[in-house]
Amino acid sequence: MSSNFGTIYRVSTFGESHCKAVGVVIDGCPPDLDLVEADIQPQLDRRRPGQSSLSTDRQEQDRVTILSGTENGKTLGTPIALQVANRDQRPGDYGEMAAIPRPSHADYTYQMKYGIRASSGGGRSSARETIGTVAAGAVADKILRLKYGIEIVAWVGSVGNINSREPDHLTISREWVDETRVRCPDKNAAIEMEKLIVELKDAGDSIGGTVSCVIRNVPAGLGEPTYEKLEAKLAQAMLAIPATKGFEIGSGFSGSRLRGSVHNDPFIKKGNILGTATNNSGGIQGGISNGEPIFFRIAFKPPATISLPQDTVNFQGEPATLEAKGRHDPCVVPRAVAIVESMSALVILDMAMRQEARIATKF
Repeated sequence: MSSNFGTIYRVSTFGESHCKAVGVVIDGCPPDLDLVEADIQPQLDRRRPGQSSLSTDRQEQDRVTILSGTENGKTLGTPIALQVANRDQRPGDYGEMAAIPRPSHADYTYQMKYGIRASSGGGRSSARETIGTVAAGAVADKILRLKYGIEIVAWVGSVGNINSREPDHLTISREWVDETRVRCPDKNAAIEMEKLIVELKDAGDSIGGTVSCVIRNVPAGLGEPTYEKLEAKLAQAMLAIPATKGFEIGSGFSGSRLRGSVHNDPFIKKGNILGTATNNSGGIQGGISNGEPIFFRIAFKPPATISLPQDTVNFQGEPATLEAKGRHDPCVVPRAVAIVESMSALVILDMAMRQEARIATKF
């Protein structure tokens, strides 16, 4: 199973939704970085379940423990192992689902691939496995801020048909995003989003949405053409997040309706370097960062597990009605914000380290 990501800054995640623990091993983290659990915990708190009435009722504190790779609060350059215990486990909630593949979930595909699966909570297909990603991304995020001044901010752009106003990409902050429970910086839209999510949770249904992300202060030159273009790695990272169904960067699909004379980003002088007057490219051209803010959006489907009765069949093909038990998010996007930021950090840091290695070996 491919649970590894990265070339120089490499992560390997482990764990299922109802096993004893989940976590990650980080290899390639530079030595002598100040690192304690408190550096990682804030992003895990933004991702954890049970944080408001908008999310699943599963109660997990998601307290991270550094098992290796540090001493006296400093990284050693050796592999860093991070672990989070699963405390509020209820595998019994999934007894009926052992015989019935949940519609639009991964039960059937995992069974067909491996001949066996974790029937409690979806196993590795559960969003619970993103804890390792978020933990490793929090470490990467700290390195990016300290060494490069790079800032990554994600926010909820829409829930269902409710769209937020686009914030200023140069000033939007995580503090601003977290002012609403739904993590939408447009407070008027946030009120309507929250109402819809609570209504659907009470009804046993779910809804999808989008998350937007901006990465600021990225130097020009990051990206590895041809098959590891920067936007391609970002797309791979984002579409590896559970429940994602779409990725677009810069002008995205709307750019396909424009003429080149409108869509092109003219170059202008910005201080001692070149920049662009517009940013329809989303900060990447030819698969390489151009120094402008990188901007993209990710579409998340409605959570597949709902408590409404669904007519389906069991693994033998016999008609069955499924009323899923357990505790599930009615909408994943408020908790996905931290996951998107963390996946972004993994990609950007790895690309930055690869570029540094290239420059260091130039003749």
